[in-house]
Amino acid sequence: MSDTSPETNQVSSTNTIPVGDNKESGGFSERANDVMGQVNQALNRVDWSQMGKYGKAAGIIAVVIIAQVIIKGVLDTINLLPVLPGLLELLGVVILGQWSWQNLTTSEKRNAVFERVQNLRKEYLG
Repeated sequence: MSDTSPETNQVSSTNTIPVGDNKESGGFSERANDVMGQVNQALNRVDWSQMGKYGKAAGIIAVVIIAQVIIKGVLDTINLLPVLPGLLELLGVVILGQWSWQNLTTSEKRNAVFERVQNLRKEYLG
């Protein structure tokens, strides 16, 4: 963290970066500096002490979006392989069958699964 105030971080709107000799590039740099000055003024008006919870929420949302994009890329790559999607479906059916055999064959096991689901529901949904 820096101990400097937001006023010292402002960019002066009189500084221009020479891009070329034509008037369009000079006009663009002037407009860019004006826009940056307006953005800095708007950011200086924000109460940054209140941004902690909003920053965390925005960070979580960004991480979730990035994770979903990565997962989609991996799944699309797997689907391009000719045999692998069918094998993964078969693996899913086998795992479901094993879990069902271990947890749903008797009424006591079914009641235990139902109780676990109810406890999880109460714990997370209230």
